[in-house]
Amino acid sequence: MMKEIRIHARAGQGAITTANLLGYAYFLEGKYAYAFPHFGAARMGAPMNAFVRVDAEPIRLRSQIYEPDYVLIVDNTLLRGFNCFAGLKDKGIAIINAEVGFEAPKVKPSQKVFVIPANAIAEETIGRPLGNTALIGAFAAVSGELKLETLIEAVRQIFSGKAEEGNIAALKRGYAFIKKV
Repeated sequence: MMKEIRIHARAGQGAITTANLLGYAYFLEGKYAYAFPHFGAARMGAPMNAFVRVDAEPIRLRSQIYEPDYVLIVDNTLLRGFNCFAGLKDKGIAIINAEVGFEAPKVKPSQKVFVIPANAIAEETIGRPLGNTALIGAFAAVSGELKLETLIEAVRQIFSGKAEEGNIAALKRGYAFIKKV
């Protein structure tokens, strides 16, 4: 059964890399994955989306994702001007990058929202507040869709050196943070 992930971010925050890492990890686990971005004005800081579709069968659908199973929100300031939860399926899950104590918007009782201080984790592990890999670790912990080891392998294929080490540490910390919640 096809699963769909929608990522909300601002241009320059790594949403495309996030989608590519997720797609590649699914591919490593033997699934078909399709990761792609959508953005309007091509300028740093502009709101944008990236999407990931995953299935056991080849994916032919090429539209944006309107009814996601999962929503990853890289920049919680987007919640002020956009309905990032629009179309989230009844048993959908949202993961928001925000500091502990952030009050997440109310959703349907059948939906779940998790908040993780991904930027703070990234600052400590990578040295920059780009919390994408911490969010991906949280996604793996919440969804059970991907093995942590597979995500680590995907990070190893995309990054090298200090960036690889820092992103793997952020991935593990994001995973552990959600497992504690």
